Amino acid sequence: MKTKPDLSFWKLWNLSFGFFGVQIAYALQSANVSRIFTTIGADPHDLSYFWILPPLMGLLVQPIVGMMSDRTWNRFGRRLPYLIFGATIAVIVMCLLPNAGSFQFTVASAILFGLIALMLLDTSINMAMQPFKMLVGDMVNEKQKGLAYSIQSFLCNAGSVVGYIFPICLGWIGMRNTAPSGVVPPTVIWSFYIGAAILLICVIYSLVKIKEWPPHVYNEYNGGDEAPAKGSNPGVVKLLKNAPATFWTVGLVQFFCWFAFLFLWTYATNTVAFKAFDTPTTESVVGIKDGDKLYEAKNLLIGDSVLIVSHGHALAEGVKAGGIFYPASQIVINGNDTIVNGHQILNNENGEAKAAYGRVISDVNSLSVDGQSVADFSNVELVDYLSRLQGPVKLTEAAIVAHGSDGSLSIEDASSHDISNAANCSYETKTVLNSATPQYNDAGNWVGLLYAIQALGSVVWAVILPKFKSRKFSYSLSLVLAGIGFIMMSFLTNQYLLFIAFILIGCGWAAMLAWPFTILTNSLKSGNIGAYLGLFNCTICIPQIVAALAGGWILTLLSKPGELAPEYMMMMIAGISIIIGSVCVFFIKENKSSETAPVETPLESENI
Repeated sequence: MKTKPDLSFWKLWNLSFGFFGVQIAYALQSANVSRIFTTIGADPHDLSYFWILPPLMGLLVQPIVGMMSDRTWNRFGRRLPYLIFGATIAVIVMCLLPNAGSFQFTVASAILFGLIALMLLDTSINMAMQPFKMLVGDMVNEKQKGLAYSIQSFLCNAGSVVGYIFPICLGWIGMRNTAPSGVVPPTVIWSFYIGAAILLICVIYSLVKIKEWPPHVYNEYNGGDEAPAKGSNPGVVKLLKNAPATFWTVGLVQFFCWFAFLFLWTYATNTVAFKAFDTPTTESVVGIKDGDKLYEAKNLLIGDSVLIVSHGHALAEGVKAGGIFYPASQIVINGNDTIVNGHQILNNENGEAKAAYGRVISDVNSLSVDGQSVADFSNVELVDYLSRLQGPVKLTEAAIVAHGSDGSLSIEDASSHDISNAANCSYETKTVLNSATPQYNDAGNWVGLLYAIQALGSVVWAVILPKFKSRKFSYSLSLVLAGIGFIMMSFLTNQYLLFIAFILIGCGWAAMLAWPFTILTNSLKSGNIGAYLGLFNCTICIPQIVAALAGGWILTLLSKPGELAPEYMMMMIAGISIIIGSVCVFFIKENKSSETAPVETPLESENI
């Protein structure tokens, strides 16, 4: 087997440059997914379930791409075809995902669209990311791998920082950071557009600059034509049975660490919005209660045609003024201030409802109902449909209510129930953060900046880590610092002090990327290092899947029905989890002959 030739700095740079664009895409996804789903109407208790997709896709896609690309060769190369396919899908989906609330879908349809888009985006990002990791292994000799991975690490962190700060930078230059209820703000949408454009440019650059070796040259440098030794490919069960104790003890630490970080990505936006930005709340209707029965749906009708709850909002049947009720579709006060249109209460410029049921509207100088002036406009108060219903009615739960271009309704998957006396019914409501307000969207942009601070803190701490004499001490200390950062998030109400919390979290992140693979590789003596490293990726994916499944259940236990979900408490749980991981570090038995400095291992990103 021939020795691979030395490559110039710029050839090493070209091998990894596409990572910059891919990581921008991933940073935009990780920083904005919870924000997007909250905006289009997802229940906070369900947010963690959406985060099952990224680690699940990483668990499934990366090994498949790795195995398939080993057996691929065409005019574009061995690894690059997967980059082309993955990046193309990613670019398309990046233009669609942030628009999930802009296509006039119902909440259920918008969430379903968002889930499909998220699944495709994460799958395509994983597919596009793998080739860059493999190209270094294919074409770089052992002497230069340290430099190659350093370049890859730099581009990864640079791409992350750029992706994280896009929304806040667009807000700083004057782009609108608010949108109607259920619609993602332009700052986020255009961040995805720009990120998609950069990804496309990076991929084109990679295709032009990277020339993969043809099969016979590849085999000369990598020994691909050599037959594997008999029995050199043991099964997964045998590998796990013979795995060194270090594999399991480091895996235990990994579990608590990645469990914590999944909670960060899921609940950071709403935590910061509530604690540091005083985001106002809004009340959303989840159904109608008839005695002990709850008819739960985002859209509810009387009979099969009169919509009384749309997308979780109770509609106004009309207005009461001077003691008289006026049915109305449009209500205008003070000459030009429309407070109800199409039976729906409108929001003011701050994203807050202009009026509320059961509350007299103040400072009314004139009142117009469907274009007709009302003489007595004293004690103006909106009236919902349910409060005026009497006697038996047929209540219809509609899974999908789509407004056609002509204003008609399309009802699918509807189920009807007979109500003996509507006067005994009441709305079942829940309180959520108002995602249409400037405060919420400013918080969303700020979280992107905080993630960028975390990435920068991680880079600095990664330089300090090898200077500790004890690797386990530095590993444990880093995780404790991260745990303190998580817990601080539960209490901090100053947006600038959050910088400290995220710098501490960055310390833990640096150790999570540096030490686990280093400690593990130093303990492996067999010829199955690649197989063990592949299995070890499960210690990244599985804890995230467990956290995603447990998150909604834990938040429900901490919540009171109908009240605002205390998502900030999930940061405290994350902090406790990673501190438990820091204790587990001391269960690891290291190879004493190993050096303190980390060995060069392929860069691992959080979506693996």
